[in-house]
Amino acid sequence: MNKWFKSGAPWIWMTGGAVSISLVAVLGLLLLIGWRGLTFFWPHSIYEWQVSTPAGERYTVIGEIHDREQVPLAQLRGAGLALEGVTAETLTRYLIKTGNREFVPLDFRWLLETNIVSRQQPADLVVLERSNNGNFYGYVEQVLQGDSAVGGDLREQLQTRLKRVRELNSEMKSLQRGDIGTINFQLEKLRLKQRRLELDGEATEQALAGIRAEEQQLRADYQVLEKQLFALREQARRDNVVIRDMRGQSVTLSLGTVLDATWPNDMGLVSKTLHWFSQIGKFVSGEPREANTEGGVFPAIFGTVFMVILMAIIVTPLGVVAAIYLHEYAGKNNLTKMIRIAVINLAGVPSIVYGVFGLGFFVYMVGGSLDQLFYPESLPTPTFGSPGVLWSALTLAILTLPVVIVSTEEGLSRIPSSVRQGSLALGATKAETLWRIVIPMASPAIMTGLILAIARAAGEVAPLMLVGVVKLAPNLPVDGNFPYLHVERKFMHLGFHIYDVGFQSPNVEAARPLVYATSFLLVTVIVGLNLTAIGIRNHLREKFRSLDQ
Repeated sequence: MNKWFKSGAPWIWMTGGAVSISLVAVLGLLLLIGWRGLTFFWPHSIYEWQVSTPAGERYTVIGEIHDREQVPLAQLRGAGLALEGVTAETLTRYLIKTGNREFVPLDFRWLLETNIVSRQQPADLVVLERSNNGNFYGYVEQVLQGDSAVGGDLREQLQTRLKRVRELNSEMKSLQRGDIGTINFQLEKLRLKQRRLELDGEATEQALAGIRAEEQQLRADYQVLEKQLFALREQARRDNVVIRDMRGQSVTLSLGTVLDATWPNDMGLVSKTLHWFSQIGKFVSGEPREANTEGGVFPAIFGTVFMVILMAIIVTPLGVVAAIYLHEYAGKNNLTKMIRIAVINLAGVPSIVYGVFGLGFFVYMVGGSLDQLFYPESLPTPTFGSPGVLWSALTLAILTLPVVIVSTEEGLSRIPSSVRQGSLALGATKAETLWRIVIPMASPAIMTGLILAIARAAGEVAPLMLVGVVKLAPNLPVDGNFPYLHVERKFMHLGFHIYDVGFQSPNVEAARPLVYATSFLLVTVIVGLNLTAIGIRNHLREKFRSLDQ
């Protein structure tokens, strides 16, 4: 036994066991998040319950089972429920998502099993996904074109008209964000141009006349496009659907607000699977609705990836240059040691401190100065003097700078001094040696630092809340208006989206599955970015392997 301990085998087994347990824990956590998030998009069965109250009244509830739990009988009786004749120790209660938000007081409600008289699963129960007020559950009674009922198969007629409405809505969105958005952008530029002339004292009648002529032409074009937009809206409102809800009343809904219609109780496994993939696609590519509790997260995905890429572009050259100076040029003295200690200590500073620094220095000082120098016509509305994606990228670049510096310096220290001496002996300058020999050989270490920086920056939320991220950004940082890249704009972020949906949502029950889905998506984005960087690092390692020999 003593020989076994002295051989070091127990410590190897302990280390391997700890790594295995950690790996299982991480994979288990990811599987839990993925399961809870992805099952949200599966088309769940819709039930119709007949419910009896303690007073003997009966009513109907239509919806899907959102959750269920076992409640001790003593707890229910303590809450004031009589439950006479019940002998079971626990009772099941169901959390039902009833939808129909504008007609019923509760979007979610609890049903105790002792109050359920009957439960059915009719095949003709429909779920309408809407652009506002959430889902609507009921039975389709009529499809209307104008005021006239449409004959034929109601499902086929409804799907045909929904396809038409989706095409019209897509055309309207393209018109609003394309031509109308461009005109609004140009009108704002003309306003700022006029303001600039007034500040510079160059607002001559001739200059103002030219601006007014351009503005008049743009407004005329706007009116033409506005008429087209209103015409498309009227076409989208042409069709309606009449649905009987759980109150037994017939409700007329405009198809202009309906996004999709499904009959989950009448769908097979293949249909449900296709619908599941379709819903995931909508979640990834769509925009948020209903205070972020409905819809997709594409702006948050775009904002996260764009900010991380911008951060990587900023931090990589800064970190590499700093590491090269510290390792190749700086003297081996106490000052250099202090700088290295300071760099290492910076990695332990809480991220919120970086956010406060970014807000004070980048936003208020640098951004405010830029506004005073280059954008005085926009004041008091700030251009760069307010939080934006550029300041977020710079703040996270400073936050992750120590990681890149330390990793790059470690890579430089592993390169034998004989390589440098041989290059210098052959007549190369020190700069040429660094550019052609040292940096290529250290590039895998540089990419390792960048991977670590991306892994940390992509999940940061606290500093971004101060320097650029918002709950809902109306425009992406990239669009079709010059200069096409608008780094001064605020943006959405997956990490902040999780916080907002999970803790600031007006409908906690509806938001809970989206927290899991967005968390899983954030992990997927981070893993994707890291795998891309790892692929580049491996390519560089193979490319410059000959220099190590």
